[in-house]
Amino acid sequence: MTDHKFPYKWHLKNGYPAKDINYHGSKVFGTFVCGGGSTMGYKLAGFKHIGGVEIDEKIATVYKENHNPNYFFTEDIRLFNKREDLPSDLYNLDLLDGSPPCSSFSMAGNRDKDWGKKKKFKEGQKMQRLDDLVFEYIKTIKKLQPKVAILENVKGLIQGNAKAYTKKIFQEFRAAGYRVQLFLLNAASMGVPQKRERVFFIGLRNDFKLPKLELSFNEKPILFGEIEDVTDLNEVKNKDTRTYKGWTLSKSGQTFADGINDGGSMFGYTKVNRNDVVKTVVSSDGTYEWHDKLFRKLNNLELLQVGSYPLDYNFKDVKPKYLIGMSVPPVMTAQISNQIYLQWLKHIK
Repeated sequence: MTDHKFPYKWHLKNGYPAKDINYHGSKVFGTFVCGGGSTMGYKLAGFKHIGGVEIDEKIATVYKENHNPNYFFTEDIRLFNKREDLPSDLYNLDLLDGSPPCSSFSMAGNRDKDWGKKKKFKEGQKMQRLDDLVFEYIKTIKKLQPKVAILENVKGLIQGNAKAYTKKIFQEFRAAGYRVQLFLLNAASMGVPQKRERVFFIGLRNDFKLPKLELSFNEKPILFGEIEDVTDLNEVKNKDTRTYKGWTLSKSGQTFADGINDGGSMFGYTKVNRNDVVKTVVSSDGTYEWHDKLFRKLNNLELLQVGSYPLDYNFKDVKPKYLIGMSVPPVMTAQISNQIYLQWLKHIK
């Protein structure tokens, strides 16, 4: 863990920024902030995070409990964009961040079958289109005119038929007055114990003539064995294990195959290996370890480290797995934003 620039195992009580990182106070505001994964990343990297927008009231309560933001808007980004009463602090920010809901572009979902349609999704339990939220966010960029803007999303946004969206994103960034770069990054190379690939569109406002941003991370992979915690194994063994013994590993050994004694299927549920990095953790159940002829869900201590969330984060009554699966890992954001400060914002300031 000492070989990594930002800690994946840490506590809020120790404060920000991370060790050996200087506080510079560059102002950042977030949209689609969820539980605050990115927010914590910016703070670890020495930024001053002043608030955000989040549609889900329950998640917003968790965010405010842990971050005490200066400005917070519990509403749809579309309503936020129509506001004419925003504080002056939100204009000409150093950085604006946004991670629009990505289920419409996930390779595991319906993808183009859902494009253009309204659907009900968990955040806010509201009927709305999801595939146009990336462009609603670019409207926010155009409205607030930050020096730097980041749009994060799933890898599926740049694959297959979704490439048309990628081209339009570039067009809309340029129309808003930004020179934009596209990065596909893997959290596993950035000091996060998780193989989480994410796409980042990073735009610099046209009036700043600076070299292109260079992002390259090659930190040592953190294997699951380094964070494995089987203190709950006896508890698992003592339960009614029919639901455990009823499943077998698939031939590939990477997923769980159909049950022997039970109906249903566990196909696609991810198996973790002590000698490998954990694959992408999602908000629904799906990450297990095969241990002592039983499979067990990763416990909260393991999940917090896999997601590089602080061990003392107050999730209130929200399941940690949900927020961690929905969030950009704080350390991933810290790595990116630290480079943005060093290569761009430091020189602008």
